[in-house]
Amino acid sequence: MELIPYSAERMLRLLPAPQTEDSVPVTAKLSKRFYDVLGEDIANELVDWFNAVDLTYRADLRELNELNFARFDAKLEQRLAQLRAELRQEIAELRTDLHDLRAELIRWMFGFWVTTVLTLGGLMVALRGS
Repeated sequence: MELIPYSAERMLRLLPAPQTEDSVPVTAKLSKRFYDVLGEDIANELVDWFNAVDLTYRADLRELNELNFARFDAKLEQRLAQLRAELRQEIAELRTDLHDLRAELIRWMFGFWVTTVLTLGGLMVALRGS
C-alpha cells in the first residue's frame, strides 16, 4: 500500500542559480495529506513562495556580507596605513640612532689612533736618544 499515490514532489531551490553553474535542486517530499488538504495548486504555490522567500533572504544575506566585507576591507586598509606610518617613523629613528652611533665610533677611533701614534712617536724618540 503506497502512502502517496501520485507524485507529491516539488523542487525547492535552496541557492540561486550561479551564472556559470546549474543549481542543484533539493526535492521536498510533501505528504499526501498535505496535498489532500491544500490541493495541488495551493501546495505548489506554497513551495514557490518558499523559494521566493529563500531567494529574498539569500539576496539580503549576500548584500549584508558585501557590506560587512567592505567595512572590513576599509578598516584593514586604515590599519595597514597606520602600520606603514609607524614603520616609517621607526626606520627614521633607527637611521638617526645609527648616524649618532657612527659619529661616536669615529670619535673613539680618532682618539685611539691619535693616542697610538703619540705613544709610538714617543717610544721612537726615547729609543733614538738612548
